[in-house]
Amino acid sequence: MIQEFKDFIAKGNVMDMAVGIIIGAAFTAIVTSLVGDLINPIIALFTGGIDFSGWFYSLDGETYASLAAAQDAGAPVFAIGNFIMAVINFLIVAWVVFMLVKMVNRVKAAAEGPAEEAVEEEAGPTELDILMEIRDQLKAQS
Repeated sequence: MIQEFKDFIAKGNVMDMAVGIIIGAAFTAIVTSLVGDLINPIIALFTGGIDFSGWFYSLDGETYASLAAAQDAGAPVFAIGNFIMAVINFLIVAWVVFMLVKMVNRVKAAAEGPAEEAVEEEAGPTELDILMEIRDQLKAQS
């Protein structure tokens, strides 16, 4: 059983997946910084200084200075800004992953070289052709 486990762990797919998860976790910090430090200020420039991460609605009817203040008070809130930021993060990550997969596929295709066209083999006679030939031979013998 231990040997089976070692064989499972040693397989390339498991190791590739582990490396992907580790790189993905590190990449999350980069995307969060990209959105928070670069994209949000650009969006705020076009929306008149609005910061999405501060958008929230308090469900208890009270007014709070910030989302953090509402959460500290234990108020139920719709943190719409956090949701918008999560969507922006997702779209950026999805775009980067798409571009990486596209690049990897292009590199794989270049490494494989031009696809060699399969030489068409001449097909033999069909069953119908053979039956017609037998029929013709029987007619000729009669």
